[in-house]
Amino acid sequence: MEREENVKRLIQNLKDDDEFVQAQNSDLLEEIGEPAVNDLIDALNDSNKNVRKGAARVLGKIGDKRAIEPLINSLRDSNKWVRRAASGALGNMGQNASEPLIKALNDDDWRVRGGAAWALGKIKDKKALNALINCLKDESGFVRSGAAYSLGELGDKSAEEPLKEALNDKSRFVRHVSENSLKKL
Repeated sequence: MEREENVKRLIQNLKDDDEFVQAQNSDLLEEIGEPAVNDLIDALNDSNKNVRKGAARVLGKIGDKRAIEPLINSLRDSNKWVRRAASGALGNMGQNASEPLIKALNDDDWRVRGGAAWALGKIKDKKALNALINCLKDESGFVRSGAAYSLGELGDKSAEEPLKEALNDKSRFVRHVSENSLKKL
């Protein structure tokens, strides 16, 4: 009971505007680990963006696969910093998150597709190769740039031609990311 109360207090302390206080509380939650996961998953729906962002980061550090789907749902968050934290956390989940993230590349929401594309680069699972190549044609520049980045991280030569085509993308950022990714192949 005491641990549960401490977890809830530490999560609420993530509301603090002082980043040092947020970091201290995040570290303590990470140390608690698995017993904090359910409360951290609940905190992904908190009204405070700092709580949602901090919960996502800590869940990524703990790496419990129960958090994968809730983190994918957090890629829809209205706050871009929460979405970034969720994407980074999913990237930290490793192979357990690979299949759900590949599936998320087909989501209706561009924010989900983009967050998934960027996270897959951190995981470096070759199973994502074809899906990421397809994402280079997505309507969203965020998705296309995430796919280009991740293809570079995969380092598979079969991405060379699609990345060369992306050098002509209408988005300067997509072109830049594609150029950098080509150097990694």
